[in-house]
Amino acid sequence: MDAPKDHQNVVTIDVHAAKNLLNSSDYRYLDVRSVEEFNKSHAENAYNVPYMFITEAGKMSLKGQSKSIKIWGRVKNPDFVEQVAAICENEDHLIVACNSGGRSLRASVDLLDSGFKHIVNMGGGYSAWVDAGFAGDKPPEELKTSCKIRR
Repeated sequence: MDAPKDHQNVVTIDVHAAKNLLNSSDYRYLDVRSVEEFNKSHAENAYNVPYMFITEAGKMSLKGQSKSIKIWGRVKNPDFVEQVAAICENEDHLIVACNSGGRSLRASVDLLDSGFKHIVNMGGGYSAWVDAGFAGDKPPEELKTSCKIRR
């Protein structure tokens, strides 16, 4: 069995190289953002398999105040690899992207570890895709989602 991969084993390309691959070869765009992010806007013909789910982790009462605030967190999709395998073959060429590049890098490692052979991570994610003008004519603020949770 092959040794587990890490982020150093992942090839990362910029959005211009990703666009060129999508236009000139058999690469497909795998968007690993949440369903909510994907539904707001996404690359044409993209597949969506969330790598993480946004969840309410709990509520916290502020001392001396009667209000409580919601604490949101992300949990890894335990079925991510299986869900990708249901729509893609191990030999498929995939460009993996999220909002800014963090989730897609981790998703790329998991896909490589599970036997996918042709995986590239899109650096900068969908935000960079929008900034490059590849998402259409709407203003970027209508297309992008903010990354509120960063690790």
